[in-house]
Amino acid sequence: MEENGEGSVLIVGATGVVGRAALEVYESDDHWDVAILSRKAPGFPTRAAWIGADLGDPDGLATALEGAGPFTHVVYAALQEEAILVDGWTSSAQIGRNALMLHNLLESMRLGGHRFQHLTLLQGTKAYGVHHGPYKMPAKESDPRFMASNFYYEQEDIARSAAQKQGFHMTILRPQIVCGFALGNPMNAVTALGVYGAICRELDQPFRFPGGPACLQEAVDARLLGRAIKWAGREPLCRGETYNIANGDCFSWPVLWPGFAKQLGVEIGIAHPFSLADVMADKQPVWDRIVAKHELVPYSYVDIVSSWQFMDYLLRHGKAYPHHSIVSTIKARTHGFHECVDTEDMFRSLFDELQSSKILPAP
Repeated sequence: MEENGEGSVLIVGATGVVGRAALEVYESDDHWDVAILSRKAPGFPTRAAWIGADLGDPDGLATALEGAGPFTHVVYAALQEEAILVDGWTSSAQIGRNALMLHNLLESMRLGGHRFQHLTLLQGTKAYGVHHGPYKMPAKESDPRFMASNFYYEQEDIARSAAQKQGFHMTILRPQIVCGFALGNPMNAVTALGVYGAICRELDQPFRFPGGPACLQEAVDARLLGRAIKWAGREPLCRGETYNIANGDCFSWPVLWPGFAKQLGVEIGIAHPFSLADVMADKQPVWDRIVAKHELVPYSYVDIVSSWQFMDYLLRHGKAYPHHSIVSTIKARTHGFHECVDTEDMFRSLFDELQSSKILPAP
């Protein structure tokens, strides 16, 4: 099965940006049977079988998995964040909860006799300590762990121990700034930028860049990441390995800002550092007015952008220095994953998609 691309995959957390992208990739291949596990039913069309379960409830999870499968592959893209997103990244409660969720899944599958071949586990650049400040760049997969606690480390230890005992292979992928669309996702830069632009236009305000000093960063198109997930599950070289995944170029927000303004139909303004989390907190009535005026899909303000604090982090609000974030993707390329995307084209494509789908207003 693994060699010719046929199999049965369970995608855990398929309603998020990463999981939904992986779902679309697997669904497009008729050789794969696809199941998804999440607390809520998917709010979009899918041929995947839905398993409704809460990863925090081991008894309910075990019951939900009864009779499901068999699975050859598991993609673990589930994540729970704290209400105050960035502060939560160093919270012992957040670390413990996310570690327990993966433990509950693997233990429920073991007890239920689900013997699968491969687990793909998602991490990110917080594995290199990017959220604590500057780090060695470009970051490589062989770099040591950062000394601060991180749920990535806890999950990796749990998964590697289970793989050794249960006989499955595993691969870890580390994308950064994943760009796609999913409701209720706290780390969704494209939608947040689009909503910010729409609100600026509605209020007849310029589209000011609110961030800190210009720096170089990398992003990854969720669709590219979905293809990398499928590749990692099929390629024998990936067994036991970790890979950074990014579009292949780097970007700076101020350089892209004029293009964003043009595509969102708003006038660009002079850069003006401020916190989006603070300024956008009271803008729900404005968004509701935009939805009605442009006959958009009636998603609530909190669902479409659930954390403005994440945008403050990405745009480096409050930083007094250029906080760069660059990783090396050479290892993935040398092992056979050669796909790349121009980041500017990615943003353009995603804005087009969101506008044509009536999620964002047309310019």
